Parts: sequence; C-alpha cells; structure tokens
Amino acid sequence: MALIKTVNGDTPEFGENCFLAENATITGNVKMGNECSIWFNAVIRGDVHYIKMGNKVNVQDGAVIHATYQKSPTNIGNNVSIGHNALVHGCTIKDNVLIGMGAIVMDDVIIESNSIVGAGAVVTKGTHIESGSVYAGNPAKKIKDIDQNLIEGEINRIADSYVMYSGWYK
Repeated sequence: MALIKTVNGDTPEFGENCFLAENATITGNVKMGNECSIWFNAVIRGDVHYIKMGNKVNVQDGAVIHATYQKSPTNIGNNVSIGHNALVHGCTIKDNVLIGMGAIVMDDVIIESNSIVGAGAVVTKGTHIESGSVYAGNPAKKIKDIDQNLIEGEINRIADSYVMYSGWYK
C-alpha cells in the first residue's frame, strides 16, 4: 500500500475505486474523488495547503503535486491526466485537461477545461490558459486551439486508459 501520512491532523481522503501504487506518497490535506490512480513514485504533499482532486484523475509515475504555504492551494477537476514526471504546484486545473510528461505548472496558474499542456512545457506563475487551448514551450505559450479529435483522442483516451490500467493492479 502507498505511504499515506497524517500531517498536522489532516489525513488524505480517497473516493471509491482508486488505485494507489505501493511506493506512491500521499500526505496531509488531500481529498480525491472516485476512480483516481496515483502511480509509482508519485508524490502528493498536502502538508502546507490543501490539494483537491475530482473524479478520474491519474497522477502518473514520478509526478509531484504540491502547494504553497498558506497561499496557493492546488485544485484539480475531473478527467485530468498528469503525465510522468510532471510538477503541478499551487494551481487550478479544471475538467478534461492533459498535463504532458515533464511539464511544470507553477503557482496561481489557471488551466480552463478542455486544454492540453504539452510535454516539457513550463507554465509560469499566474498564467491563465483559456478553455480549448494547447500550450507548449518554455515559457509555455498558446500554439493552437484544441479540436474534438484531441479531446477524444488524447484527453479522454488517456484518462479512460488509466482507469483500465489501474484495474490490472487491483
């Protein structure tokens, strides 16, 4: 079972049908919805502020989710994929979003629904990614509007696949 630690009286809470890899670490004020999966070596540290995650969120191998002490919590919507080795810190990610592998999303960023942050992108503090956008680069900039093929073929496909993958480990 994952390392789950109570910090300052806050114990992580999990919805139904969640998968937590044996070496994932989840601490403090973390609340996640149903059908979430937290993969190998992922860290979700709700020690300095809260972290809330909706339903069908996957946090892939080596990803880190944190917040800023007494300032910037982390809110993650439904149907969100956070790619391998991504860093998500003190930001808001709405529904139907893909955060690519190795991406960095900094404090006070808002990512509206139906958006993609490309692999390796660095989304700097306070950036507002409008709904239906694809952002990439360092610093991340809008590179195109999203189309229905990307929503179905990437955002939904990956989120649905991780629900299936997690079933293999239960």
